[in-house]
Amino acid sequence: MDKVLYEKHDRIALVTLNRPDAMNAIDVEMHERLWEVWQDFRDDDGVEVAIVTGAGDEAFCAGADLKSHLPQWVSEADALLPRRKIRDGLGGITRGLHRIYKPIVAAVNGWALAGGLETALACDIRIASERARFGSFEVRRGFHHGDGGIVRLVNTCGSGIALEMLLTGEAIDAQRALACNLVSRVVPHGELMETAHRVAHQILRNDPWAVRSAKETILNVIGRPLDDQLAYEAFTGYSGAANPAVPGLLGRFYEKSDAGRDGRHTTPLTPTASGR
Repeated sequence: MDKVLYEKHDRIALVTLNRPDAMNAIDVEMHERLWEVWQDFRDDDGVEVAIVTGAGDEAFCAGADLKSHLPQWVSEADALLPRRKIRDGLGGITRGLHRIYKPIVAAVNGWALAGGLETALACDIRIASERARFGSFEVRRGFHHGDGGIVRLVNTCGSGIALEMLLTGEAIDAQRALACNLVSRVVPHGELMETAHRVAHQILRNDPWAVRSAKETILNVIGRPLDDQLAYEAFTGYSGAANPAVPGLLGRFYEKSDAGRDGRHTTPLTPTASGR
């Protein structure tokens, strides 16, 4: 059984964590396969957006499979272990492949725990089933996040929710996650994948260069002083003047024919909508 299902259709890559009997926990083999998948997604010009979800109805991902990882970590437990781990994180996108500028949408179908929470946080847009729950139980076992969970939780939700979740070790449900900005929307469980694909097509109607540049800009201005943020945004934003796609895109805008337009000149968002 392939522990990661990887499909491509209509410029969308669908990545399914496929260990439902283990709540889709990421063992060493699955970790290595995810690295291969995310590298392929990064390098394949035929896909522009990824959706990642978990197999089954119970869990998105329960984090690292400690029975698989711990023996490796213990055998390598020396002062250089953290330096070695900095290179690969958990499953690639938490750290190591975190600079993929193509958008990644998380369709959180159930429990997102520990490294599963970190994986969801490493995605750009998180859509939650009404059944989803988010938790960080590591403090009960003597450790805490090491693969971006603390950093991204603080950056996304602020220190208040990060302190509450990480110090109490208690989970929050989908509606609380929505209220604290951990997810962008909560939908009925049966509508989760349809909603994720609709969001992917909303991204696909846009120009790929502009989308990637916007993601890169957002990631690079986090934590910088205001003047640096403004300067960096101006640098990347005005670089779009050299984008060869701009004249055609502006032409469709002036003609009021661009895909997915709202208001007085509404146009449909077709499955193959593209800014190109």
